[in-house]
Amino acid sequence: PFQHGEVFVTEDGAETDLDVGHYERFLDRDLSGSANVTTGQVYSTVIAKERRGEYLGDTVQVIPHITDEIKRRIRSMAEPDAKGNRPDVVITEIGGTVGDIESQPFLEAARQVRHDLGRENVFFLHVSLVPYLAPSGELKTKPTQHSVAALRSIGITPDALILRSDRNVPEALKDKIALMCDVDIDGVISTPDAPSIYDIPKVLHREELDAYVVRRLNLPFRDVDWTEWDDLLRRVHEPHETVRIALVGKYVDLSDAYLSVTEALRAGGFRHQAKVEMVWVPSDDCESAAGAAAALADVHGVLIPGGFGIRGIEGKIGAIRHARARGLPVFGLCLGLQCIVIEAARSVGLTEANSAEFEPGTPDPVISTMADQEHIVAGEADLGGTMRLGAYPAVLEPDSLVAQAYGATQVSERHR
Repeated sequence: PFQHGEVFVTEDGAETDLDVGHYERFLDRDLSGSANVTTGQVYSTVIAKERRGEYLGDTVQVIPHITDEIKRRIRSMAEPDAKGNRPDVVITEIGGTVGDIESQPFLEAARQVRHDLGRENVFFLHVSLVPYLAPSGELKTKPTQHSVAALRSIGITPDALILRSDRNVPEALKDKIALMCDVDIDGVISTPDAPSIYDIPKVLHREELDAYVVRRLNLPFRDVDWTEWDDLLRRVHEPHETVRIALVGKYVDLSDAYLSVTEALRAGGFRHQAKVEMVWVPSDDCESAAGAAAALADVHGVLIPGGFGIRGIEGKIGAIRHARARGLPVFGLCLGLQCIVIEAARSVGLTEANSAEFEPGTPDPVISTMADQEHIVAGEADLGGTMRLGAYPAVLEPDSLVAQAYGATQVSERHR
């Protein structure tokens, strides 16, 4: 979690980069595991093909074998989905930095895709930093110029540039960048820091990037209806109240480690025209009653997220104990719910209550390992691929709190 943030789980059970979650939310459609391509996946597939003899003894190289596999995965996204719907446009995000060794096969594959499909059918959009130097009080364009020069050296000429900065890039600098990078001035887009990620579509629309892309790819044009989006922005920027929610976890130093939780809380806040203010609480701070009281002062609710391992468990239980005694709402997810069960059992007399995962010899195992998982926990089998992943149906008890919250007794949620 500290390296990449939380993984995003798709409906079909793939663990993907968290950016896939942003694409799902903004596109309002479910993506599959094939929407996420990693270097490890590509190399694993190529090596497996070589072992099966599909290359007929050829020397396996980065070009063409690795790049061909990357291209195959890119173009596979243009195939019809399970419902027979074929996309009009395939968006391919290549992470990393131009010049990094890790990115080179992917950039070469992207160059070849334009050659294969025709220049009129591929649009390259390059995101580049335009830093502001406070001592001299100026924006510097050299990083962008060098980045584009590095791209052009491998055969890719950007069609448009997204200029990331903490302020608007003046027209004079945009003209300079357009000239030095050989990009149409219409394709030089200023994107200053915004108060919310949901402001970005209107920023890009104001810069007319959407019209430029549509024109370059010769796509059908239609006016944008901003009614629903403007309502969302009103909820984001004009909340009627503020709710402080404490998130008690192990990885709070990197907020992306709990991105699905924070995004869900914020979305729930938008629905109720409330601003959700996150209070990040390291679980170790709540092990003592005094520590929990100090860490959870002035919050309206406590959320205990999922996790693995015994570290931080007693702190989470301490936070739950504090919240229960003071009538604070508590929401436990996965391991968080297990901690709620353990704390509830201890509060009614089962003082040794614990999970068999954390204390195998506990006399009161209120959480026990499933029979079909015992050999895995014992180290007799691989841990990989043993969790429940992806969307699973759930039948809720009628008239229960959870059924009332859902407004249904049969629901589907993604698991990890």
